[in-house]
Amino acid sequence: MVVDQNAALGLIDELRVAVPEEVRAAKRINSEGERILEKAQEEAERIVGRAQEQAAFLIDERGLTQAAETESQRIIEEAHADADRVRAGADDYAVNVLEGLEGDVQRTLQSIQKGLGLLDERRATLLATASPFTDEDQATDDGQLVDGAPWDDEAEEPAAPART
Repeated sequence: MVVDQNAALGLIDELRVAVPEEVRAAKRINSEGERILEKAQEEAERIVGRAQEQAAFLIDERGLTQAAETESQRIIEEAHADADRVRAGADDYAVNVLEGLEGDVQRTLQSIQKGLGLLDERRATLLATASPFTDEDQATDDGQLVDGAPWDDEAEEPAAPART
């Protein structure tokens, strides 16, 4: 095979002219690709940075939420303890008041029983001495008995009940 030298040289000249244009286009494409990759890398770094900030915020927020929940639980427990102390104090006060009232009621009951006892004694004494009449004795309208003894209108006054 014989190659025409003039044709081969013409092809080489065409290649010399065309190659630099293609090389420049390839360089432009390569440079544009690198620029796009750099932009993509910067965007990726920005997205990762925002994601890290968001994660840190959420972690902090979660920590704050947990701290708030812990504090609210502590406050609730403290309120329950305070309520228990108030209830215990109120119960102690009620017991003291009721015990005092019980003592007052017992003293009053004793006083009533004494008064009833005195009245029963007086009634028994009056009943024993109040009937000096016999069936034969009769009173007249002027307060004199038929047998001549005076009628006693004034009975002894009952004594006032004892107070404590």
